Amino acid sequence: MAALSGERVAANLAAARERIVAAAARVGRDPATVEILAAVKYLAGPELETLADAGITLVGENRAQDLLEKIHYAQGRLRWHFIGALQSRKVRLIMPHVELIHSVASDSVLRELGRGAPAALEILIEVNLSGEPGKAGIAPAQLDDFIARSPVPVVGLMTMPPQTDDPQQSRPYFEQLVALASERGLAHVSAGTSQDFEVAVEAGATIVRLGTSLYR
Repeated sequence: MAALSGERVAANLAAARERIVAAAARVGRDPATVEILAAVKYLAGPELETLADAGITLVGENRAQDLLEKIHYAQGRLRWHFIGALQSRKVRLIMPHVELIHSVASDSVLRELGRGAPAALEILIEVNLSGEPGKAGIAPAQLDDFIARSPVPVVGLMTMPPQTDDPQQSRPYFEQLVALASERGLAHVSAGTSQDFEVAVEAGATIVRLGTSLYR
């Protein structure tokens, strides 16, 4: 990736917001109910200052160690979520630094969350809607029991649909996730990335996770 340009990020952020407004209008949604999360997996710590200058306020990291190294940049200007696969032994490292974990999907992680999670910490449950072998996530049939076992507040759901070059192929998975969240009174749905976030917004996502579309 070329050196990150604040002007380019600001322009891309504005364009993404315009696309969210248009997608929300197509289904009669308020675009203010959709939040943009900037995925920073491939950014260096100093580049977070550029993101903050460009108007980004919410960032998500995939790797616990990288999060610990990056949180020292743009302090007080960025809110942090954890969005990657989470190993139970890393839970205690990230808990003090994030407001939301998107990817809770194992009993071992639940056990670690029960050992001193900050009062303000909330989580999303990752749901495996495709049934792909080896893919992370709780099966829909197991969702209620898993939520009941959580020692911290569950405020929503997250999913990763099967990889595809056609964003419309992701729509059924996003719609199913939104329905599962709605049936359980959960406010947040984390779904959609740079290639399919408009479809996710049309389906009802409240958090879209953008990377390349913000930085290229």
